[in-house]
Amino acid sequence: MKRHLWTIALLAGLTFASQAVAQSKIVHDAEYYILEAQNGKKWEAEDKGIAARLKELRQKHGTPPNIVHIMWDDTAYGDVGIPAIQKVRGLNTPHLNRMAREGILFSRMYTEVGCTPSRAAIMTGRHPVRNSMFNIGMLRESHGLRASEVTLAEVLSKAGYATAFHGKWHLGDIEESYPHKQGFDEAFFTGYNQILSLHTRLAEGANASVGLIEDMLPEDPYKLDDTFITKGWVQVAEGTKNGPTRQWGDNSHDNYLKIDPEAQKRTLDFIERNAKTGKPFFVASWPNLTSFIPNPKKTSQSRSILQDGLESNIDPFVGKVMAKLKELGVAENTLLVCMADNGPMSHNPPPGLGMAETIFRGGKGDFLEGGVRVPAQAWWPGVIEEGQLVGDIIHETDLYTTFASLAGVTKEIPTDRVIDGIDQTALFLNGDTHSRRDYVFVYAGPNLGASVKGNYKRHWMTSDSVGEGSGIAAAFYFLPADPREKTPMLVNLIHLKSPFNRMRVRHELWKKKYPDLPERHGVPWTGIENATPKVEALSRPSVNLKDLPFDPLEYIEHLDGLPFDPTLDPDFGQ
Repeated sequence: MKRHLWTIALLAGLTFASQAVAQSKIVHDAEYYILEAQNGKKWEAEDKGIAARLKELRQKHGTPPNIVHIMWDDTAYGDVGIPAIQKVRGLNTPHLNRMAREGILFSRMYTEVGCTPSRAAIMTGRHPVRNSMFNIGMLRESHGLRASEVTLAEVLSKAGYATAFHGKWHLGDIEESYPHKQGFDEAFFTGYNQILSLHTRLAEGANASVGLIEDMLPEDPYKLDDTFITKGWVQVAEGTKNGPTRQWGDNSHDNYLKIDPEAQKRTLDFIERNAKTGKPFFVASWPNLTSFIPNPKKTSQSRSILQDGLESNIDPFVGKVMAKLKELGVAENTLLVCMADNGPMSHNPPPGLGMAETIFRGGKGDFLEGGVRVPAQAWWPGVIEEGQLVGDIIHETDLYTTFASLAGVTKEIPTDRVIDGIDQTALFLNGDTHSRRDYVFVYAGPNLGASVKGNYKRHWMTSDSVGEGSGIAAAFYFLPADPREKTPMLVNLIHLKSPFNRMRVRHELWKKKYPDLPERHGVPWTGIENATPKVEALSRPSVNLKDLPFDPLEYIEHLDGLPFDPTLDPDFGQ
């Protein structure tokens, strides 16, 4: 009997979950329902006021709010929005800093640990472990976002929004993952990341890429396999919903440098077209930020790739968007959110990159705060009160549910899977202390790396091998006093062992009810109307598979298990 009661207490979150799901229909993580059970009446009263305010805004403007989301890469907290840190780091972003002053500057925006997982999280409102989008896509990755995922573009389209994607997609190179196959009306996108700038003849000649462009190299007399090195890929493509997909330009470095200017031009044009017709619009404009080949012309005091990209590319573009919204008279009916996708590439960066840790330790790929706590801000003149510094926890998946709420289409969010994003409309409209979450699960690939609850954090992967053997490793952190996670506590915080254990048990038992999906694989770059012979060749096997005594493609079933190591030391690479 005692054991039965203990079990009920341990799984209390799941009890709350089963009750709340029937009411809300959207399935959230079990942890959310504990908060809802304690705060539900207060939230319900607050939601009534929010609904009235949104109704008033819709009556005033005639449509639900427009939404513009701008996201760039690998930037440490403080590199944008905090002039004092910028002074130390040798850059200046006046438009982004003004945006932060005139709106919300978030101090606890959490993301996933890398580019592809972060972008998948925003598009689906789900931790990427749930759909196996945790692998960072590279050349001929042969995987991507599966068609069964319901993206933010698909949800907002149900509310009559015009939708567009421009820039770095990085969510796969299989046809079903293309953005215009995932709900966007129009798309101009890269399937991979900024390393595309090194997949060029210029980079091969400079040894910035080694061995990719084989016709530039002396013949190797010992070479036996001509299929090992990738021969064909698409640098950037464009397409429309239900329309053709075409490669845009070639795979040269000159073409790469044209991507951001073209994407930004298309974003401004998209905003203007829809503002003039009075149709609500959603545009995700995700710049590449920079090339990994340094530009001889330096624009920031730091003369580094990151700082130059922020100061001369991202910041002017944000300024143009803000000016365009005001010029068209739609600024007061448009929410603009600008943020980084994850922390800085502090491990093995290209020369001259300029990325570095600031307040928090760690960077891209780490479950440390420096890897997942990023600069982020929101601007909505006349709606978001100016000068707000928000200390609440918010996760990037929350944007999915919040944008759907603002559009009035939360009923279009799927109810057959876990949606990790929480509706944070109250936080955007009412400001500090109005978040609906106080927790975050931080994944390292498919493995849970850490859990955050309020000001406390527990590392589930730890280098404390002695403690791990006893089950009480010194892996508990009090973040306000130790933002760099350098001083784990055992005795002081050992009272958190069971609470964090219960939190993890609830999370993992809920995942049993809603299992993670396997990775979605396929032939890369199919359906390209103007495909080159090398791209077309990607879909043709070099041998007759029926003549082989084994299936060489069987390895695909195991790709989603590599290269992540569950014993990974969070200090690796430091």
